[in-house]
Amino acid sequence: MAPPQHTFDDYVTGDGPSSRSLVVVAPVPALRSQPSLPGLVRAETARADAYARAARAENTHRGYRADWTIFTAWCAGRGESALPAGADVVRRFIGAEADRGRSPATIERRLAAIGHYHRLGGFVAPTDSPDAGPLRETMAGIRRARGGAVVRKQAADAAILERLLATITGDGVRARRDRAVLVIGMAAALRRSELVALTMADVALVPEGLRLTIRGSKTDQAGRGVVIAIPEGMRLAPKARLMAWLAAAGHDEGPLFRRLTRGDEPMAVAMSDRAVARLVQGAAVRAGLDPRRFAGHSLRAGFLTESAARGATIFKMQEVSRHKTVQILADYVRNAELFKDHAGAGFL
Repeated sequence: MAPPQHTFDDYVTGDGPSSRSLVVVAPVPALRSQPSLPGLVRAETARADAYARAARAENTHRGYRADWTIFTAWCAGRGESALPAGADVVRRFIGAEADRGRSPATIERRLAAIGHYHRLGGFVAPTDSPDAGPLRETMAGIRRARGGAVVRKQAADAAILERLLATITGDGVRARRDRAVLVIGMAAALRRSELVALTMADVALVPEGLRLTIRGSKTDQAGRGVVIAIPEGMRLAPKARLMAWLAAAGHDEGPLFRRLTRGDEPMAVAMSDRAVARLVQGAAVRAGLDPRRFAGHSLRAGFLTESAARGATIFKMQEVSRHKTVQILADYVRNAELFKDHAGAGFL
């Protein structure tokens, strides 16, 4: 007997085959894709670009922009393409930079900037291209030929910091701010970018002193944050100096260290990291020190130098400085202990 015939209506009403058979349902009209609104796309792209920029500190972006400007100007002067740039072009560029006396660290930063802008443009970084072998060899040769001891800025240890503080006279708003910036920068071993990024929400007053939350730094690009402690102190008195600044500034939210008007009125924006460097160098001049040997990093180095000299362990220093490795800290400790238990002390 021939199998029964079923119409499409039988499947829809349930009078068709058993549940083991294929169930056919009415077709669903295809969804029409809606065209993207140009304004929405632009907004979403802008937000994505903002997140991409947040992957690196503003100081890094500023350095990359300057390096990229130098490279593109060099290429333009020779009729070469800067984007994309061939590995041989970049190789000649870094050779020219070395001839101009640029340090290996500066040239490596130039290479990083060139690679950054290539990746942003959807191109392979010249250092990653298949023909990058000679470029890497050239960079290795520059390191070998122009290498040498790392020249660090002089550390503003406790004694030097006292000399810097002594040059800031009076009890006005600017004087209170500048003293607080110097002391907090040294007491927390802060990079200048970290110092100016602090907000009121990052500061907690506790009986023992201060708790600072560092929310983003060179070694914390993900912005997870870390809490460090600053003892109240008697000699440099970081807590007292910070409270004196806050009492004068009168703000309870927003940036901790603020830019001041010419009339010394606090503004709503944070002071710049360059202003920290100028503050240190200006105080160095007034203290009779060579300003070329000092910079914003002198405050961070000052904490490490002083703590190493007073016998702090590398690991306790690392709690404050937040270095990823202890190699740099070991150098501070070694310098502090060069004459301690010297092998020649008994007979020289």
